[in-house]
Amino acid sequence: MRIIQFRQALGEAMSEEMRRDKNVFLMGEEVGEYNGAYKVSQGMLSEFGYERVIDTPITELGFTGLGVGAAMNGLRPIIELMTFNFSLVAIDQIVNSAAKMMSMSGGQFPVPIVLRGPTGNAGMLSSQHSQNFESWYANCPGLKVVLPADPYDAKGLLKSAIRDDDPVVFMESELMYGDKGEVPEKEYLIPLGKAVIKKQGKDATLVSFGKMMKVAWEATQEMAKQSIEVELIDMRSLRPLDNACVIQSVKKTNRLVIVEEAWPLGSIASEIAYQVQKHAFDYLDAPIQKINSGDVPLPYAPTLIQEVLPNAKKTIDALNAVLYR
Repeated sequence: MRIIQFRQALGEAMSEEMRRDKNVFLMGEEVGEYNGAYKVSQGMLSEFGYERVIDTPITELGFTGLGVGAAMNGLRPIIELMTFNFSLVAIDQIVNSAAKMMSMSGGQFPVPIVLRGPTGNAGMLSSQHSQNFESWYANCPGLKVVLPADPYDAKGLLKSAIRDDDPVVFMESELMYGDKGEVPEKEYLIPLGKAVIKKQGKDATLVSFGKMMKVAWEATQEMAKQSIEVELIDMRSLRPLDNACVIQSVKKTNRLVIVEEAWPLGSIASEIAYQVQKHAFDYLDAPIQKINSGDVPLPYAPTLIQEVLPNAKKTIDALNAVLYR
């Protein structure tokens, strides 16, 4: 297969779906003339024109509301948020309109909208531009939440999200746009709500998603040098959450560690831990360990950032803890 960047995989997914369905369009800040803040939409304006690749003012609440209305009237908008930190300006439209409209209308108004853009720490951007809101949105009935970890998943999941009749919050780790990976030239889809086992193992289960999969992968490789076989699961979708995949793995390995970039309170890791202890408590040979970012606004200084974020050492320590080493 060819090797392409994460940003290219996302751009291909959008372009292919726009060619397939004339009702799909892209709207957001700098998506057209500037080819996207992260160059995800490069070349799309020249192919699809100003009616389907729409530059907006810096008005997240306004253009997200336009997208919700368009979706209610039969279109399939892709709304690019320059960062999900800015989605807080539009959260009323996302949570109170997009997520609830199908239910409140008795099924008369589906809202097939995709809200996509970067999330999480991206280096020295300080507190207001380095946050993770996936657990916030995953806590809202009516939304689906996706966070891919590599170009292959990014393309397949985004195509499925665009075709979905429910609103999908599609988050992309900001430091991964330049990452490269294998992506088929032929069309493929990845269903929403299905986790994937990235590495088989028998000694412990390690669960993560998004760019924290890099941390998790590094930890599994280090443990392998000690003849410890860690089973690595990428959740990919955070709502629906594929608890069954994790539970089945824990029943085999009897130990669980979860790595997540977000703050610890009310996190995705907390929910996974609850589901495992509820459905596989008798299989656990050690308390579940979870690793989140520190419970503080992310600092600016790079030394402090490294102290706050999850890393391979913290993950290895947690794996050793559940293995009683």
